[in-house]
Amino acid sequence: MAPLLPLALDRVTLEIGGTRIVSDFTLKLGAGTRTVIVGPNGAGKSMLLRLCHGLIAPTGGTIAWAGDPAGRQAMVFQRPAMLRRSVLANVAYGLKLRGVGRDERERRARDTLARVGLADIAARPARVLSGGEQQRVALARAWALAPEILFLDEPTASLDPPAAQAVESIVLAMAAEGTKVVMTTHNLGQARRIGDEIVFVHKGRIAERAAADAFFRAPATPEAAAFLKGELPW
Repeated sequence: MAPLLPLALDRVTLEIGGTRIVSDFTLKLGAGTRTVIVGPNGAGKSMLLRLCHGLIAPTGGTIAWAGDPAGRQAMVFQRPAMLRRSVLANVAYGLKLRGVGRDERERRARDTLARVGLADIAARPARVLSGGEQQRVALARAWALAPEILFLDEPTASLDPPAAQAVESIVLAMAAEGTKVVMTTHNLGQARRIGDEIVFVHKGRIAERAAADAFFRAPATPEAAAFLKGELPW
């Protein structure tokens, strides 16, 4: 099987209702590096993830994977959707769609729930859990599939600090096992902790890309500098 990555965006644009949301996104995402996308509200961060994941199609430009992405990528949203089933069944559902047999998918689902600290509530209805617990279920659901790349759209935006810390730990553990992480966040402290590199998006364009240390120490564009100082609206 051909390697899935890199993923290459070439002059990608997106127009909705006659309004250009994304302009000339050109970006190549390779394996290994944890990529964190930051920028003001409405800059195009979430749209970038949705374009990469294939949830929406660009109106211009091209998006190309090195290999076939089917079954090899996953995405977790700020407010994950929970099925009207148990925690265990929620995690096992994606495996069922992949054709994994019942015994194997239950084993893998239980193993993954243990890794995210939810083994003791596997039988509970997923929809009654706290926001932090639901986000861990969503991550377990993705992790059980062993994705080569994981897209995360503001996964801790609505969580309290302990729940956010738990999510960060899971994301880092997945990355340590070789999953490529691409995440949006408004939390600059989180961007420092998670990111090997930062992609700064502003007004529908990729304005800057740099190693995380360099970006936070000496941003190369005035827009990024203003953003880090809190002088651009969120």
